[in-house]
Formats: sequence, structure tokens, C-alpha cells
Amino acid sequence: MASLQQTPTALSLQSNLLSPSLRLPKNPFILNLSAPRRNFTGVKMSATVAGSYAAALADVAKSNNTLDSTSADIEKIEKFFADKSVYDFFANPTIDPEKKRQVIDEISKSSALQPHTANFLNILIDSKRVDAIKDIVKEFEKVYNSLTDTESAVVSSVVQLESEHLAQIAKQVQKLTGAKNVRIKTVIEPSLVAGFTIRYGNAGSKLIDMSVKKQLEEIAAELDLGDIQLAV
Repeated sequence: MASLQQTPTALSLQSNLLSPSLRLPKNPFILNLSAPRRNFTGVKMSATVAGSYAAALADVAKSNNTLDSTSADIEKIEKFFADKSVYDFFANPTIDPEKKRQVIDEISKSSALQPHTANFLNILIDSKRVDAIKDIVKEFEKVYNSLTDTESAVVSSVVQLESEHLAQIAKQVQKLTGAKNVRIKTVIEPSLVAGFTIRYGNAGSKLIDMSVKKQLEEIAAELDLGDIQLAV
């Protein structure tokens, strides 16, 4: 397993600060925060701290052959920290780190997180980087997608679409991108009126808009009232 060169500013995920139950059984890794390394297990490491943490976690998951299950853990973490009160609790520097670790322990058990994922969250607490968790989640998704040739697509609709419809959308995105795999995320968006939109590509740069809202906007644009002369 590749590892980053250790420096005085490095953090070990086998830290003695963590409880024995959360330590990695093997393959501890060193996370270098001062000089992000490139070509990290075949993935160009982001220059940001969030990218460094995400790439390091992905490297551990890959070495343990748990990349898919770690990605599932990250999705659970994303939903958990989407709650503003939860995020504010962990991002608050005045709250005792031990209390935060206790909550992480409870979350890990209730959500069945893998030991190295729970360990990773504790490192974020100890290094005072838990406020970057949302960015880390995004960066991990990029690393995962690169390693697995996966395209992520966000499908927004007024109501939850049926699984067979989502499967058809996934096949269409696969044809458009040539990706080996497609991961669909769904979002409920009442403003669309009806229909759905699909965002994919780098940072959601590509859009397929099949919503009624778009159709109404196009109709409104065609009805140029400025050209209509009213009879007097």
C-alpha cells in the first residue's frame, strides 16, 4: 500500500487518542497535510486539505478491498451531516472533543460504519478539520468515481421516480458518457412543477431538462408581449 511521507505535521490514523475499538486492525496510514502528494494510488491528489483527506481514506479503503462499502459509509455520513444542528455541533470548537467522539461512536454503531471510517471521523475531530466534512465527501466521490470509472448523476423531480425510470436514466447517462458505472442521486424539487432534470459531468456541468418549468419558461419567452399592439 502506498503511503505518504511522514513529516512533523503528519497525522496517524492509528493515533493513541482513539479508543482501541476504533483503531485500524492493520494498514495504518499517514496523512501528510503540508505537502499533498501527486499520483496517489493512481489518482491525482487535490491540492486542498479536503482532497488530501479524501484521497487518503480512499487509499486505505482500496488497500483493504472495501472501496464500495467505504463509499456507502460516506453516503451515510453525508446524510448525517446534512442536518444543520449536527454539523454545527461538530464544527463548534467550544464543545469538548471527547463528547464529539462519543457521538461518533454511537453513530458508528447505529449506522454500522466500518472501523476505519469511524477512525477517520475521529481524526477529523482531533485535527479540528470536521468542519470540512462536506467538502471531503465531495472530494471522496471524485476519487471513488475516478478509481471505478463511475459517472454521478443527480436526478431532480417533483416526486420520487420509480426505480425502473431511474434505471433507464442511468442507461442514458452511461451512453452519453461512456462510463462503466453510473450512480444516481435523487432530489425532490417542487419548483419543477412536473417532469425531471438530470445533472451530470464535472461538477454537474451538463444538464438535461425535461421539466414542465422549462417548457413554461420557453412558452413565456415566445410570447413577446412587446410586439403586440392593443386596439384603442
